[in-house]
Amino acid sequence: MIKRIVAIVFIYLCTAAAWVVLGATLFHRTYSAEENLRGQVESIWGAAHIQRAPVARDGRAVDLPAEVGRSDSRSATDAATLPVSSFPLERTRAQVALTLEPRQKGLLWYNTYRVAFQGEYTFRNPADRPLRMLVEWKLPAAQALYDDLVVLAEGRPVEFRQQGDTIAAEALVGAHQTVPWQLRYRSQGLGAWRYDFGDGVTRVRDFELRLTTNCKEIDFPQDTLAATEKRPTDSGWELLWTYTNLMTGYDLGVALPEKLQPGPLAARISFFAPVSLFFFFFLMFLLTTLRQMDLHPMNYFFLAAAFFAFHLLLAYLVDRIAVPLAFALSAAVSLGLVISYLGRAVGWHFAWREAGLAQFVYLVVFSSAFFLEGYTGLTITILSILTLFVVMQMTARVRWSEKFTSR
Repeated sequence: MIKRIVAIVFIYLCTAAAWVVLGATLFHRTYSAEENLRGQVESIWGAAHIQRAPVARDGRAVDLPAEVGRSDSRSATDAATLPVSSFPLERTRAQVALTLEPRQKGLLWYNTYRVAFQGEYTFRNPADRPLRMLVEWKLPAAQALYDDLVVLAEGRPVEFRQQGDTIAAEALVGAHQTVPWQLRYRSQGLGAWRYDFGDGVTRVRDFELRLTTNCKEIDFPQDTLAATEKRPTDSGWELLWTYTNLMTGYDLGVALPEKLQPGPLAARISFFAPVSLFFFFFLMFLLTTLRQMDLHPMNYFFLAAAFFAFHLLLAYLVDRIAVPLAFALSAAVSLGLVISYLGRAVGWHFAWREAGLAQFVYLVVFSSAFFLEGYTGLTITILSILTLFVVMQMTARVRWSEKFTSR
């Protein structure tokens, strides 16, 4: 009996080592190429977007020589002709529509999205004379495309010029007058969408941003302002940020959800597999001992191989077909191997009822717990405690010395 137990333990340890190698291989396949794959997705689709608030200044400042304004002794007439450093942003009304369209590359899904942006900004000329107002927008991402990009001043389209990742347009503004500017475009991004009020601690006046999504599982990125209002829609959320007179150094934004990641999921299931096999071997050894059934260590070797076949097949299916379908096919193959083998080895009744049920619980149910984000550990703990309870009740009156002697 001792030799039989030692042989079973040896088979178990060898299989556990194989699972460790398989899990490490999956993690390596997933993350060794992640940076390169993310770069490929960004180059094809677009990078994360950070929409920055525009800035406005006197257009003459770009025409004046560098020496202007350096002297501290100026006349009142000279001071009146100097450029205004910046125009205050009096009002912001923005609308953003985010549409999640995930893309898979290798063993990872990337939360790519489409974005439609429209912002209206009102600047005021604080001077006592008309000025040429130059408004500049820094584009949300250099690595992106922008379709239907339009700039309007007082509702009329205006020409804009582009330098690097910044676009600029200008218009003549009367003394103490305000001008509403509009920017709209369609683009594509990856990961999160953010709105940046400006560098450092910034004052924000009369601000409203309305953002809609086509998905429910959203989050707010770290160091960002949560929405002041949040309303569910048929397909996602409508988020609203409204501020009257705000001072902040934070941005606001939304992180779009990621799909279930095939590579990390298969790797975690592989690393956990020794626990599943331990429970299965323990139950098989217990049942066969109680029923005086002869299950040789070689039988345990083939059972371990059938368990390993589930994880091996899953590892190479998850990047080819949908994860639930890959999981179901792998489970069906492994169950078929175990039940058909034990049916010929010890009997079909035992194979279907005891062995098949045990494998379904400890392989399929335990592994499927990894689909329950945040509840995996609790689910496995509950099943383990239930197993312990059932086994203790079954064997409470067993005289183990007699069983081991008879074996």
